[in-house]
Amino acid sequence: MIRLLIAAPSAIMRAGLESVGSSASGVEAVGSAGLAGLSAAIDRLQPDVVLAAVEAHQDEPPEDLMALASREGAPAIVVLAPDLQPSWTGEALRAGLRAVLPGDLGPREILAAVEAAAAGLVVLHPQDLPALVAERSLPAGPAPALSPREVQVLAMLAEGHGNKTIAWKLGISEHTAKFHVASILSKLNAGTRTEAVTLGIRRGLILV
Repeated sequence: MIRLLIAAPSAIMRAGLESVGSSASGVEAVGSAGLAGLSAAIDRLQPDVVLAAVEAHQDEPPEDLMALASREGAPAIVVLAPDLQPSWTGEALRAGLRAVLPGDLGPREILAAVEAAAAGLVVLHPQDLPALVAERSLPAGPAPALSPREVQVLAMLAEGHGNKTIAWKLGISEHTAKFHVASILSKLNAGTRTEAVTLGIRRGLILV
């Protein structure tokens, strides 16, 4: 059961998103909060996923949500933005948000994003891909290929596992797991694990 916390600036928006969360089997809407009180609500309710709607005409990435996503043990955060801004989507994903999606998605698409985020995946909207590609162009010449072991490790990063868990699952030392992660970041020219997962999905190394 996925524990889902709703966050939105208005009570009407929160009620609408709660009804979406309550309509799905396998999802439990554990509560709702305004964006200002979200941190306290996360500590109190311990959700697996936060579904957060931001206000329209937001020209900058949601810094409060990015800060929450970077905390130790933070839940997966899915953001719905009425006026999606591809210019800051990449920054938001690198900060740890699992999805930044248009606010006019239907219930099925929203729930699919929630389930994917709960599984440790990053969800991209097709309209964001050109901006993300332009933001980080690939190096000239063929990119270094990941080894089969590195592909395994990348898939585990997409599931949200840390080095210790990766080492345990693969029967290797934590030091070796850390080495594989560093190699993946280098080969994909990624600055963070989240960015590596995003690039891995785009290159077909991870299936969503």
